[in-house]
Amino acid sequence: MAEFVKRMGEWCAMVIEAVGVGLIVVLAIYALTLAVFQLLSKRRDTDSIYRDLRQRLGRGILLGLELFVAADVIYSVVVDVTFETVGVLSIIMLIRTFLSFSLEVELNGRWPWQNKD
Repeated sequence: MAEFVKRMGEWCAMVIEAVGVGLIVVLAIYALTLAVFQLLSKRRDTDSIYRDLRQRLGRGILLGLELFVAADVIYSVVVDVTFETVGVLSIIMLIRTFLSFSLEVELNGRWPWQNKD
C-alpha cells in the first residue's frame, strides 16, 4: 500500500509540474502573440502594449509558480519524507514565495495585503 501511495505521489507531482510548465509556455505565447497583433494593428501605443504584455507574462509565471509549489509539497510529503527533503522544500518555498511576492508587487504596484484603493 505504501509503495502505491508513493508511486501515485510521484505521478501526481510530475503531472502538476508538467501542467505548470505547459501553462507558463502557453500563456507566454498567448501574451507575445497578442502583443504582436496589437503592435501590427497600431490601435494602441507601444507603452500600453508593453505594460499589458508584462502583466500577462507575470500572471502566467505566478500561476506556474503556484503549481510548482503544489508539486513540491506533494513530492516532499508523500514520496520522500526526510529532514533533508523537508529542509530543501522549505528553502524552495521561501524562494518561490519571495518570487511570488516580488512579481505581485511588480505587476500591481502594491503588496498583496494592501487595499486596492
